[in-house]
Amino acid sequence: MSGIDRRAFVRELLARCPEALVVTGLGSPSWDAFAAGDRDGTFYLWGGMGGAAAMGLGLALAQPQRSVLVITGDGEQLMGLGVLATIAAQQPANLTVVVLDNGHYGETGMQRSHTSLGTDLVAVARGCGFAQAEAIREPEAVASLAARIAARSGCLLAQVHVASEDLPKALPARDGVYLKNRFRAALGLPPF
Repeated sequence: MSGIDRRAFVRELLARCPEALVVTGLGSPSWDAFAAGDRDGTFYLWGGMGGAAAMGLGLALAQPQRSVLVITGDGEQLMGLGVLATIAAQQPANLTVVVLDNGHYGETGMQRSHTSLGTDLVAVARGCGFAQAEAIREPEAVASLAARIAARSGCLLAQVHVASEDLPKALPARDGVYLKNRFRAALGLPPF
């Protein structure tokens, strides 16, 4: 197995960022966040492939006093490359996009994704204007990443190179209305 243990990395990252608002992408990022411990400040983006970073941007702009953490996969981020330019244009200091990159499309049969075929998400983010974009290849880097998230030290994309493995699914609630209202309550907003 080559790469970082994805589930362990997400578990430690979330444990080190208990106050962060979290948006997870479709599939493994949602399962990993749920396996780390369900919390009201996490919004599992079911069925919106390619939209996690965009939702995180909107949340970061609406909640500038809170750290916003997007946890997504390489396949989903590849579907939403355009939002990286919009994020870079806005530069919300409280937004971090963590891309769990196993080089495969895990939801559709483990075909190789473009990141295993030469697309460098760090270079793409820098090309869009991210001042902070980095590849993470060692699990120990989670501590530094978490400290920057908590400090809201600038807009950041972290491409975390994780092992390509089939872990047991830990499925959070799939009821979108429930998840929306729970998340709004965590923000102190009424349901609608």
